[in-house]
Amino acid sequence: MSVISNLQKTGISRRSFIATSALATASLALSGPAIAAADTGNKNSSAAEVQNVTFCLDYTPNTNHIGIYVAQELGFFDEQNLKVTIVQPAEDSAEAILAMGQAQFGVSYQDYLAGAYSNGMEGFTAIAAILQHNTSGIMSLASSNINRPKDLEGKRYTTWELPVELATVQQVVEKDGGDWSKVLLVPYAVEDDLAGLRANMYDAVWVFEGWAVKNAEVNGVDVNYFSFISIDDVFDFYTPILAVNDKYAKEHPDTVRNFLVAAAKGYEYTIEHPKEAAEILCKAVPELDSDLVEKSVEFLAGQFQADAEQWGVIDSERWARFFAWLNENDLVNKKLDIDAGWTNEYLPQKETKE
Repeated sequence: MSVISNLQKTGISRRSFIATSALATASLALSGPAIAAADTGNKNSSAAEVQNVTFCLDYTPNTNHIGIYVAQELGFFDEQNLKVTIVQPAEDSAEAILAMGQAQFGVSYQDYLAGAYSNGMEGFTAIAAILQHNTSGIMSLASSNINRPKDLEGKRYTTWELPVELATVQQVVEKDGGDWSKVLLVPYAVEDDLAGLRANMYDAVWVFEGWAVKNAEVNGVDVNYFSFISIDDVFDFYTPILAVNDKYAKEHPDTVRNFLVAAAKGYEYTIEHPKEAAEILCKAVPELDSDLVEKSVEFLAGQFQADAEQWGVIDSERWARFFAWLNENDLVNKKLDIDAGWTNEYLPQKETKE
């Protein structure tokens, strides 16, 4: 496994992998183990035949991916006759790698898929929600007294200057009665969200609650946080999701279903046994800060399924609502089909009691 950066010991930022967004397509190099080629043999192969598949992370390993590592360690993939190779994207995004068929499965986000689709990159579909709700929002030091979006007036918000990002923050500020023109924008120039706050480089930053806020707790730093979905439910989009290469799914639907059976068991185990799951992830990726991982998984255990009937379910109305918002605000280069880009058809069938 490649050396993991200090980001994992501090605070992985959503900005840290913006550079490998869905717009990047130049090179398809991967870090990590060599990729097993997609199975192109007998599409009706026996159940006992082991299928080799590649799973591409969105970035360096973190607690969003824990169900996959649990499934790997506890033999859930083996039970489905799957050999899964986990890789990290080097220069390109998981979307680009999936589109080219260099990985069969990968991690993405609904907003990343939107950017890819609107720029003509296709060939992959969301097949499961890793987290049931959007757990991102704005973090600030408690001393900054930013308790709600309106409080961003006169404060420095650090931005990676992307239209969707800025439109999101503007909408929550204005919906809270604030004046967006009074929010000071400064370029994002660090890799560690918390360190940037403590160094007074900015007053507020967009983060994932399950990592950056928990990182602040581990480091004993008092922060304030408000989520986007507490202000406007249009931002309850799916972030992150599992995606599949469309050609592979069409040719190997049973393998896709088997993959999700194992993944679901991995995330369900994590929900029931967060401490043990955290230990499994740290064993697989020892560079991670074990205290941060434990805190993060403790929080995410309540988010992986949350109020859904089962892990992985994607709600059609929530998906369409966010895509429609992107269309209405001219945040995509090409209008999106608001009902496209996802499916629940490969999820394990929920058992019904008679």
